[in-house]
Amino acid sequence: MSDFDAIDSLLASVGPQAPLPAPGVRRDLRERARLSKAQLARTLGVSPSTISAWESGRDPVGETRTKYAYLLDGLAAKLTAGTEPDTAPVPEPAAAANPPAGASVAGVPSPEPSGPALTEQAGPAEGGDADEVETLAVPELCVLCGRPAGHRVEGFAQHLNAAGCQEPAPAAPATVPLAKPATTPVQPRSAQSAEKTAQFTQPTTPAARPEAVPAARPSLRPSRTPSPAERSKSPARRAFQEPPPGPGDLIGQAVQGALADHQGDVEAASAALLKRAIPDAMHLLDETRKGARYDIVAHPWIPDILRKQSSRGPDQVWEARPKWTRHDLPPGRYEVTALDINGAYLSALKTHLPLGRLEHSAGPAHDRRRAGVHLITPPAWEHEAVLPNPLGNRDEPGPLWVTEPTLRLLLRLSGPKHGLCAPPEIHESYTSGATENLLEKFRIALKDARDAAIERGDEVTLEYVKAMYSKFVSTMGESNYNRELYRPDWMHIIRSQAFANLWLKALKAHDEGLMVIRAMGTDELHVTGDWRRVFPEGRGVTEVKVKDTYTAGTGTDAMVGEERP
Repeated sequence: MSDFDAIDSLLASVGPQAPLPAPGVRRDLRERARLSKAQLARTLGVSPSTISAWESGRDPVGETRTKYAYLLDGLAAKLTAGTEPDTAPVPEPAAAANPPAGASVAGVPSPEPSGPALTEQAGPAEGGDADEVETLAVPELCVLCGRPAGHRVEGFAQHLNAAGCQEPAPAAPATVPLAKPATTPVQPRSAQSAEKTAQFTQPTTPAARPEAVPAARPSLRPSRTPSPAERSKSPARRAFQEPPPGPGDLIGQAVQGALADHQGDVEAASAALLKRAIPDAMHLLDETRKGARYDIVAHPWIPDILRKQSSRGPDQVWEARPKWTRHDLPPGRYEVTALDINGAYLSALKTHLPLGRLEHSAGPAHDRRRAGVHLITPPAWEHEAVLPNPLGNRDEPGPLWVTEPTLRLLLRLSGPKHGLCAPPEIHESYTSGATENLLEKFRIALKDARDAAIERGDEVTLEYVKAMYSKFVSTMGESNYNRELYRPDWMHIIRSQAFANLWLKALKAHDEGLMVIRAMGTDELHVTGDWRRVFPEGRGVTEVKVKDTYTAGTGTDAMVGEERP
């Protein structure tokens, strides 16, 4: 009956999906309700980039689709009934009796000037994504200059060009012809204070520049840093706004929020944090990617070698996971220390990752500016007695698909510095343009949070951070737990980088005179000798800690581990 129960469960999950409006309608509903993508993302447990994808044509599935449809239906009902979210009343400025042309009073635009006016078309900032630029119904304070801005870029209110972040020009002389653009008149000091208050909630018309001055190039930052004298003259509005939280603050806020939700119950808060580790890691990745130089493809076309051959079977990529034990020891008894490598997957986030879709190429050449997977014939390894094979335990001969870290390790070991093997023979590759720093900000944010948690003895944050980076790596392939990122090539590459890092530590121990006894997985290295002169001891990601100690050898040639408890 177990097979039929499974079939019944599968059939029960198949049903009509919740209907969704068109992508343009989804975005219109959110903007009319004055909700940011970040607000929707937090409510639905996804990232802001996922909201952008839904508003561009991609549809959610499963329970997330049902929640999203319910939210959109609710927004449509509220907006249709005329119950849009209330906003703070807009105070009338002191000089609103005679507003300049094009300005608005109490949110109602006045007629446009009859003569021609110099205007600037609002568009996305240079290098930005148009999907991330939102037009605000009510201006918010710019995070760059503190003045009211009519747009939000990637969740932060700001001007779309440098001119918007500059102070309004002084009033034009009374002799300016009517055909010239209107400017904001200089007001008495008593009226300026009232106007400053009104500028927080009421849009203002920026002063037009002389026609001889070319339009400023769009930018998210001011064109230059103002001098101290200029800063002292500008309105001190920054005291009314808080800087956006940094990536490390997001981790701390999540922990504090979980503890508050569970009334300080550490076990319950830890369990809740572990359950949300994957979406929180994706949100942290989005935050650390803001302003990045490289765009990534989250769901690219994947070659068949990266697809599972069956529902539970592996794909064709070999990760070179080490599982090696030294078989023969010199005569004598040895004290063996099992070292635990801290943060193996966290350190492996610094690796060469392909940015976009993998492209096929044939031939023996290796381009270090690209990364991916490669079909190679590995070289013979003649040092099995003292060092593990860089390819791990592989019994089948012939070519195999390996990742970028494994190929680079073999090329390095075949070079003149080491000369431990012949170069691998490359037959074909699937690669894309790559960078080693793609996840560097993400890695540093997690590392800093981990170090701070260790220093404070905060086990809740420490376990939460560990879950974030370990589950991030394990679910970016074919996983139902992370639908925001589908990069099995990244998963294999990061895991292989962790294995390569462990192998290089074994090589370092061997070169420093230690006897390498065992290398296992990503974080287990067994050695004999004074290992503290080779590796620093501690809990940091660049340090190691003792996992176990045992005795090996009997006075004659012996297999390792005979007398291990």
